[in-house]
Amino acid sequence: MKQSSRRQARETAFCLIFEWSFHKQDLESMLKNAMDGRGLEPDPFARELVEKTINEVDKWDALIEQYSETWRVSRLSRVTLAVLRLGLCEITRMEDIPLGATINEAVELCKKFATEEEAAYVNGILGRYGRDLGADEKKQDTASRPMTSLEQE
Repeated sequence: MKQSSRRQARETAFCLIFEWSFHKQDLESMLKNAMDGRGLEPDPFARELVEKTINEVDKWDALIEQYSETWRVSRLSRVTLAVLRLGLCEITRMEDIPLGATINEAVELCKKFATEEEAAYVNGILGRYGRDLGADEKKQDTASRPMTSLEQE
């Protein structure tokens, strides 16, 4: 597998998570189809993001419901939903990535594949969640922050 930039890896992960939202395949089948059909070969970072995101999709959807003031998960576009799931997973499960980088990349994905309005919505959801989680502090001292009730499940 060739290495790609983190931005490229996130976009690959987003595409696979978006695709998964239609087919709900297991990861290995989905990756095989992506490689065979489109020549898409995710690097280890993209693969890890996809795996962690789809393995806990119910947790990410519950967080979206909790932090969304205006839309239920069922009303969101699949693009926005895939970006939010990916962003929430990255904030929660990838301790080495700064909150600002995750939010910026999620907003850029929305701008590329959706609308400015959806990008602003994603920015708000991820920003509030990150602040509540203490994501900036987690980079400095992961062990000292309390887990949210959804993380403990």
